Amino acid sequence: MSKREAFLEAACQENVEDFLRFIQLHKNKTEPFDVEEVVQEMPRDQRQTLWGKLASLLQDILQELPPERWVKGRDEGMEVESAADPKHVMAVVDGVTLVAAVSLKVLEDGDTYSSLLEITHRLHDVLVSLPVSDAPLQLHIHKLCEAWWKKGLKEKEQFGRTAFFISLQKSLILKKPGVEIQRVWSLHDVLWSLDYTSEDNKQIINLLIDCFLHPIYIRSDDGKRFLVFLFSWNVDFIWIIHGTIKNQLEFYSKNMTTHITEIYFRAWNKASGDFLERIENLCIQDFMQNAILLHRTSPVHAKVRQIVSYFHTRKGCSKVDKMLCNLYKPILWKALSVQIQAPNFEVRANATLLFTDAFPVHDPEQNYKNIDEVVQKQLDTAMGLLDDPHTTVRSSATLGVCKILAKCWELIPSIIITDFLKKLVMELAADNSSPDVRCSVFKCLTIVLDNTLSHPILEKLLPTLKYSLHDTSEKVRTAFLDMLIKVKAVRAAKFWDVCNMDHLLARLAIDSHPVSKRIVDLLFKSFFPVNDSEHEWCCRCITLIQMNPMAARKFYQHAHKHTAPTNIIKLMLAIRRVLNSSIQTDTDLSQINDSNKENSAAEPLLGKDLAVVSSLLEVVAILWRSVEKALKQNEEAQKYTFAKFGNVMAKYFQAFEDERCTVPLIQLASFMPPAAVPTFSCGILSRLRRMDSGAVLTQYSQLLDCMCCWGQAADILELVTDWLTEALTKQGDKVNTNRRVRIQETVEAKPDMALAYLEYLFSNSSTREKVLALDQKPLKQLHTVLGNWRLVLYTHLSSPTEDPKSPSMETALKVFMYHVRFCAHLQHNSSEGREYMLSLEHVAAWVAERVLPFLAKRTNDDDDESEKSQPLAAQITESFLTVCRDVLLVGLGDETFKGQILHLCSLTLLSEAGYLCIPAVLPILKEVVDSYGPEDNNNNPAQENEEDATTVILSVVGNIFQKIIELLARRLRKEPEEGKQLCQSAVPGLTDFLQVAVTWDKAPLRGVFSTLFAVIIVEKRHLLQKITHPEEVIAPESVEDMPPLSSILLSVILKLPSLTRAFLTEVCSSFDSEAISSLSELASVLHVLAVIRHTGQSKAGLKSAAICVEQQLYKHAATSVDTRDIQGVIYESSLKTLNDILDV
Repeated sequence: MSKREAFLEAACQENVEDFLRFIQLHKNKTEPFDVEEVVQEMPRDQRQTLWGKLASLLQDILQELPPERWVKGRDEGMEVESAADPKHVMAVVDGVTLVAAVSLKVLEDGDTYSSLLEITHRLHDVLVSLPVSDAPLQLHIHKLCEAWWKKGLKEKEQFGRTAFFISLQKSLILKKPGVEIQRVWSLHDVLWSLDYTSEDNKQIINLLIDCFLHPIYIRSDDGKRFLVFLFSWNVDFIWIIHGTIKNQLEFYSKNMTTHITEIYFRAWNKASGDFLERIENLCIQDFMQNAILLHRTSPVHAKVRQIVSYFHTRKGCSKVDKMLCNLYKPILWKALSVQIQAPNFEVRANATLLFTDAFPVHDPEQNYKNIDEVVQKQLDTAMGLLDDPHTTVRSSATLGVCKILAKCWELIPSIIITDFLKKLVMELAADNSSPDVRCSVFKCLTIVLDNTLSHPILEKLLPTLKYSLHDTSEKVRTAFLDMLIKVKAVRAAKFWDVCNMDHLLARLAIDSHPVSKRIVDLLFKSFFPVNDSEHEWCCRCITLIQMNPMAARKFYQHAHKHTAPTNIIKLMLAIRRVLNSSIQTDTDLSQINDSNKENSAAEPLLGKDLAVVSSLLEVVAILWRSVEKALKQNEEAQKYTFAKFGNVMAKYFQAFEDERCTVPLIQLASFMPPAAVPTFSCGILSRLRRMDSGAVLTQYSQLLDCMCCWGQAADILELVTDWLTEALTKQGDKVNTNRRVRIQETVEAKPDMALAYLEYLFSNSSTREKVLALDQKPLKQLHTVLGNWRLVLYTHLSSPTEDPKSPSMETALKVFMYHVRFCAHLQHNSSEGREYMLSLEHVAAWVAERVLPFLAKRTNDDDDESEKSQPLAAQITESFLTVCRDVLLVGLGDETFKGQILHLCSLTLLSEAGYLCIPAVLPILKEVVDSYGPEDNNNNPAQENEEDATTVILSVVGNIFQKIIELLARRLRKEPEEGKQLCQSAVPGLTDFLQVAVTWDKAPLRGVFSTLFAVIIVEKRHLLQKITHPEEVIAPESVEDMPPLSSILLSVILKLPSLTRAFLTEVCSSFDSEAISSLSELASVLHVLAVIRHTGQSKAGLKSAAICVEQQLYKHAATSVDTRDIQGVIYESSLKTLNDILDV
C-alpha cells in the first residue's frame, strides 16, 4: 500500500492512532514522511475524499469532548463522565489543522473545497471558543484562518476578521508582541470589510483605539504603518484617534511625541479627499490652535509645539507650504495683533514662536510678486513684534527673528537684515524694562552666528555690547559670555575686540561661579596655552597676576576643569622654579622672559615684588588643592611633588616672611606630610600655645587645619584640655606634669583661646570629622573637663561678688555651651549606646536642681544677688534648651531624652521668671511634635505601647503650650511693655510650632487651637464687658485693632492659610460643643471673623463659622429692643458684622 493510500485510510475515527502516527512522522525531521508532499501527490478526487474523511473525523472527535470542556476538564482533573482524553482530542484537532493548512498550499483552481471549508469552519469555532493564548494549537488554527483570508477563498471575511481580531488582542497583551504586530499589519485590509457603525465591531474598534495607547505600536515600523493606515480607514474614526492622542499627550515623553508626530505627518501625506480635509481641519489645525492658546505652564504645551514644529521642518515642499498657509490663515494673524484680537500676551508670544518658526508662511501657487509682498508684510510683522509692550512677546520675537535671519539670510534684503540686527543690538540688548529680553538677545545671537554670512556685519555691531558684561542681572552676563564663547568658536570676530580684556578680568575677580567659569572658558587658552612650553605658561601666569591678582586666583581655581592634572603639576613646578630664582640674588631673571617680550619689563622686578610672589604662592596652593585627589591616586607623582616642594619650603618661610606670603605657604605645608616640612611642623603646636588671647580667626585657623591634615588633632585637643584644666585650678601656674606635651614650656592658661580653637574645629566639617575620628580617650578627657566647668558657672550664680582669680562668667557660660554641644557631637558619632545622651540628661537634671531655683527668686532693688543671678540663670537655661533643640532636630533624641527635656521645660515655666525662657521652649515643643508626625500614629495601630508613649509626650506638649499662653497673658497684664516684647520674641517659635501642630487633626494636639481660640475670645470678651459708651462698640478691621495678646496670636495664625483653616474649624467645633453662648462671646467671635474677613483668606471656612454664629446670635434678638443699651448696641453691631461676612 502506498503512502497516499495508507494516509487516506488512516483519516477516520477507527484508525485515528495511525493518523496521529503519520502526523508525528511528519513533525519528526529525521523521518522521510512529509504530509505536504503526500497531499500534493494526491489526485483531485483523492484530496476531496481526504477532506471529507477529515471533516467526519473532526466532527466525531469534537462531539466526544467539545472545546468548552477542554479547559474545564483540565482544571477538574478530568473528573467528568466522558472517557475522552483532552490531550488526545487536541492532538487530533492539531493534526487535522496541519492537513488543512497544507491543503490550502496545494489547492488548485477548479478544486471543490466544500469539505475543506467545513473543516475550517469547525476549527474556527474551536479557536473562537478558547481563550486567547499563545498555545500551539490555537496558533496553528489562527495561521489557517490567516492563510484562508490571504488565499481569497469563500467566506474569507469571517476567517479574516477572526484572525485579525485575535492578532490585535495578542499584540496588546503579549510582552513581546513584535510578531503579532507584523501579522496585524499584514491583515490590515480586513478592516475594509468591517462596518464601522455596526455594534458587532465595537470591540475591534476599542482595540484599535488602544493601539494608540500602546508604546510598542507607536515606536515599531509595522505598528506605525498600521496606525497611519487607521487614519484612512473611516472618516469618522479620525476624530476619535485625535481625541485619544490628545488625552495621552501629557504623559508622552519627548521621544514618544516625535513618533506620534511622524504618524500624523505620514497620515496627512498619504490622505486625499475628505480624509485629507478631516486630518487638516480636525487634527493639524487643532494642534495649531492649542499651540497658540494654551498656557506655557500647561503640561501639553511643549508637546503640541513639538508636533506643530515638525510640520514646519518639512517646509520646502509645496504641499506642506500650501497646507501651512491655508491652516494658519484664519488663526495666526489674529493672534499676532496686539490691539483688538489678542490682548493676552501669552497668546501673542505663542503665536510669535509659531509664525517665526514657520516663516515664510505663503502659498507656493501664487506668482512671485504676490509672494514677495506677503513675505515683506511678514517681515514688517516680525519687526513690529520686537516693539510689543510685553517682555515675553519681545523675548519670543527676538528668538524668532534670529531664527529667520539664520535660516533665510540670503533671501532677505541686506537693508532689512541691518535693521533687524540694529534693533536687537542697539535697543533690545539695552532694554531696561526686562533682563529676560536682554538675555534672549545674547542667547539668540548665537543662532545667527551659525550662519557665516552674518559674521562681517556682526563684527562691526557686537563691540557696542561690551558693557553688557557688567549687566546687573547674572543671567544676562552669563548669556553675554556664552555669546562671546560662540564668537570665539566660529571665529566671527576677536572676542577681545568685542569686550576688553581688562573688563573680563575685572568681572572674573568679583563675579559668581556661573559667570566666572565662562570667563575662564573664554580666556583659558590665552593664559594657559597647553601646546606651548611650561616656561610660557609661567610667563602668562605672571602676566595675569600683574593684570589682576584676584582674577588670577579665580582663573586657576577653574583651570583643572580644562586640562589634565599632569599639566597642572607641571605649572606648579614651573612656578616653583621662578620662586627659587627670586630668592637667589645672583640670578638674572631676564632669561625667564626671553620667549615673552611683553613681560620682559615686569619680570626682573619679581624678586622685590612681594605682591607677585604672594600671588604666585597662592596660585600654587590653589592648583595643588585642585589636583590633590589626582595626586593621591598617583603615588609616584605625589612623592616627586612632595620632594620638590619639601626641599624649598624652609627657604620660602625664611625668604617670604610677609603675611601675604605666609598664608599660602601654610596651605602648601598642609598638603604635604609633616616630615616634608620638619622645621615648620615642629613649631606649629608651640605657635598655637603662644597665641595671644585676642587673636583673630585668620591667625590660627590655618595652623589648626595643618595639624588636622597631618593627623595631629589629638595634640590640639590635649592643648585645649590642658588650658581648660589649668584655668580651673586656683594657682594659674600649676601644670599637670603627667600630660605629654611636645615642647615643654610654661604658658598661662587661655580658656578663651581653647574655646576659639574648639569653635573652629567643630564649625568646619573637615576638621570636625578628623577630631571625632580620634580615640575615645582624648575625647572623653575633654568631655570630662568641660563638664567640670559647671562648678565655675554655679559659683557665679551663687556668689554675689566675682573672684578676680576665677574665670569670667562669659567664659564659663561658653564652656557650658561647648560641653552640651560636645555631648551631642559625641553621641552622633557613637555607633551604639546612649552614654552621651545620659550625660545630657545629667546636665538637664543639674539645670533643674541648681539653676532653676535662681529663676524663682524675686528681683528687687535691694537684692543685688538676685539682679545678677536671675538673668544668668535664664541665660544658662536658654542656652541649654537651644542645644537640646538642635539635638532633637538632627534626630538624636529618644523617648527618654524627650521626656527629660519636656520635664525641664515644665519646671522652667513654673519658675517665677520662667517666662523669660518661652522663646527657647517653643522650638523644643516644635521639634518634639515634628519627631512623630500624625501618619506614624495612624500607620502602626498594633504598636499600642509606642502609641501610649507618644500620646503621653504629646499631651505634655499640649499642657506646656497652654502654660506658655497663660504666662504671655499674665506678663501683658502685669508689665504691658515687657509683655509685648516677650510676645514678639516668641512669634517665630510660635509660628513654627503651630505649623507642625496643624498637621494633627486629632488628640492630643487638637487642643492647641482650642487654647488659642479660648484665650482670644476671653481677652476680647473682657474688653467688651468693660465698655460703657455705645460709640466704643466698633468692629475691628485688622489685627492691630484687637487686644494685645489676640493681636499677636492672630497675626501668627493669619500668616498661613493652613493655620487659618484650622482655627476656623476650631471656631465651628466650639459651637458644636455649645461652649459659646453669651452675646459678648458671640460678638468676640464675630470680631475675630471680621479681622479674618479683611485678609481675604479661607472664605469657605469663614462662612461656615459665620453660619454657626448666626444660629446662636438670633437667640439674643430680644436685647435689641433698646438700641441705647450697651447690649443692644453690641447686638446691632454684631448683626451688621455678621451680614458683612455672609455677603463675602
